[in-house]
Amino acid sequence: MSKQQLDSALRKAAAVWVAPDGHRARLVWALWPGSGPYAGHLLVACGGTDQHVAGLVDGAHVTVVVARAGTRSAMLTVQSTAVLVSLDEPSAAAMAAARRNAEPGWAQVYAMDLLGLHGPGRSDR
Repeated sequence: MSKQQLDSALRKAAAVWVAPDGHRARLVWALWPGSGPYAGHLLVACGGTDQHVAGLVDGAHVTVVVARAGTRSAMLTVQSTAVLVSLDEPSAAAMAAARRNAEPGWAQVYAMDLLGLHGPGRSDR
């Protein structure tokens, strides 16, 4: 699948399946920013009063499954590494706006580079 197809699929996805190694996949809401420092990275917020994803920690290897819009069939499976990030103000506002049906209450946000861009992450990368 091309980067354009991946980008298109993730823009349409309201949720994705995330499975950290050794843990069951969990359906989560996520943000696929189209621009800014996290473009090309899937952002998953968790902890606090928000969604919990067992095994999702900094450096965890994860499998992300994107379903076809309107169906439950898997369209794409991508491997990545979760990186704990501190969002800048515009990115945090975009995450809050993407949060549907509840107030944002996350404790952590993880970025997963799905396009191989190796963008924002820890300083040792």
